[in-house]
Amino acid sequence: MTEKNILPADLEALKDEALAALGKLAAESDLAAWKMHFLGKTSPVMQAFARLPQLPADIRPEMGRKANQVKQTLEAALNAHMEKIAQELVAHALESESLDVTLPGRKPRTGRLHPQTQTLREISRIFGDMGFQVYHSREVELDEFNFELLNIPAHHPARDLWDTYHVNIPGAVLRTHTSPGQIRYMREHAPEPIRVILPGMCYRYEQVTTRAETQFNQVEVLVVGKGITFGDLKGTLIDFARRLYGEKVKTRLRPSYFPFTEPSAEMDVECFICGGDGCRVCKNNGWLEILGCGMVHPTVLQNGGYDPAVYSGFAAGMGPERISMLRNHIEDIRYFWTNDIRFLEQFS
Repeated sequence: MTEKNILPADLEALKDEALAALGKLAAESDLAAWKMHFLGKTSPVMQAFARLPQLPADIRPEMGRKANQVKQTLEAALNAHMEKIAQELVAHALESESLDVTLPGRKPRTGRLHPQTQTLREISRIFGDMGFQVYHSREVELDEFNFELLNIPAHHPARDLWDTYHVNIPGAVLRTHTSPGQIRYMREHAPEPIRVILPGMCYRYEQVTTRAETQFNQVEVLVVGKGITFGDLKGTLIDFARRLYGEKVKTRLRPSYFPFTEPSAEMDVECFICGGDGCRVCKNNGWLEILGCGMVHPTVLQNGGYDPAVYSGFAAGMGPERISMLRNHIEDIRYFWTNDIRFLEQFS
């Protein structure tokens, strides 16, 4: 037959040919080719519709009905065959990938607290036993609270100690330490006596090494009241170290400088990794710094709403990551934030 002279009998023969070919197909990819050949735009069935206006008027209705009948029959056969192949694939999968329902189910993996969460909770528990409260301050902080009110004005060279992340809010930064929470807590509670810790995440744009990260936890300690002395500071921190590391832990205080405390000091504990002999973690000096501390600067007390002639206080800031490193003999601070399950699963 020629495409220009398709008759109803020709369409009937074409239907039989298409159905016979369809019954031999077993793959979905073959069905697409079959559909293109027998039901595509250039197929004889679809061309019959296109040429209806050219046919004599007396055979045009019969030709239209036959073409439409063949088209519907082929489409229905195609859908049925596709469903048949899909069911066969499912049956094959069930047979080849069958499950033994008598086997015991897989036990879900038990979650664990992150090692830093554990350390932060332990620190909070120890200070809680000492009568301290816990206060959470904001991580996106105003420059005024992060620096200015802590006795670090814009021109102060101490700002070089912090490589600060700035955000797209005028006058706001990612806090470089938890110390801005001192001002906020003092202003909320002045002139009451204060005994509080302020845990939280801090951010500094620093070179990442075995001992330094761009983000880290910090715990601030703040005590304000009448008659608070450096002896109170020393006794509190030594007691804290002994509760955390054990009664035999060796500690030392050495003079240092912080713009928001005066006088200032740093507290070290003997390196548990090398036992004081020196290693890369302690920079071969046998000691590891765990916190900075000092008596709260009079300017900071005044900015917090306390009269420095009447009140005094001490503050300390410690790094829980370094505490965890000491307690668990971890040599690289970067392990805490790489999300390596092999590392994290060691802490139950």
